Amino acid sequence: MIPIHEAHQKFIDHLNEKNRSQSTVLAYGKDIDQLIEFLGELEKAHLSEISKEDIDGFLAKLLKNGYTPKSVSRKTNAVKTFFRFLKVNEFVTDDPALLVSHPRFETKPPRILSETEYRALRDTAQNDTRTYAIVELLLQTGMRIGELSRIQNSDLKFGAGGRGGEIRIDQFNRHPERAVPLNYRSQKALQAYLNERPKTKADHVFITRTGKSLLVRNIRSTIKRYLELAGIEDATVNDLRHTFIAHHLKRGASLVLVSKIAGHRRLSTTEKYLDHIQVTAPQEKMELAEL
Repeated sequence: MIPIHEAHQKFIDHLNEKNRSQSTVLAYGKDIDQLIEFLGELEKAHLSEISKEDIDGFLAKLLKNGYTPKSVSRKTNAVKTFFRFLKVNEFVTDDPALLVSHPRFETKPPRILSETEYRALRDTAQNDTRTYAIVELLLQTGMRIGELSRIQNSDLKFGAGGRGGEIRIDQFNRHPERAVPLNYRSQKALQAYLNERPKTKADHVFITRTGKSLLVRNIRSTIKRYLELAGIEDATVNDLRHTFIAHHLKRGASLVLVSKIAGHRRLSTTEKYLDHIQVTAPQEKMELAEL
């Protein structure tokens, strides 16, 4: 009979083996820690003792303690993933989380920057070549912030004579490997940064002044600061990706093309943006314009 703490460690090892992002591993780890603490209060230390009612009680306590339904829903995903792993690997006979329901909550529509807003962000960051290059890449390629932080010099392919190039995005955290077009504007911004980039043997494109890789949290805080300086309210770095997707769909770019470049695993994920925009040019263009 396997103790819960041992099962927890096996789950974390499994996530790492599957190359899940460190932020996901950390979040899932903390979520299961909370579950184990709650089960400890019930004096349950082994997997065979856990019931659906115990998990429902854990989630209800989170809501009572002030967690939002959205946060509890995310923790529900962690718990379900944990017990699904245990069931597949035959650590448990029955999955007590299988019939556990997610709390209901309304999903906020994506925050899409207007053309005036993203131009203001550009203007605010133009004297900081590294930040400017980051802003352009996120706006012009729609890549995820985690993908941007992992770009290496060998992933870049610049076009000659003013033509665009591409960036290779490796498969990571279940997102597909893909080649993302690098248009003239983003290529120009990236080359300007590389000309001033500190001389170092570091493989990552975006680095600190001391030559260390620029972490996701560094990028997030930097873009947050420039959004505030530009007077753009209620926006985060992730909204630059939303802006890329929404504006290209609005301008009539192919749904399939945008989905492929954004790295969506399902076309339905891209289609959801159509609920929040008015397509002004529905000719399904098979190329992307610059923002």
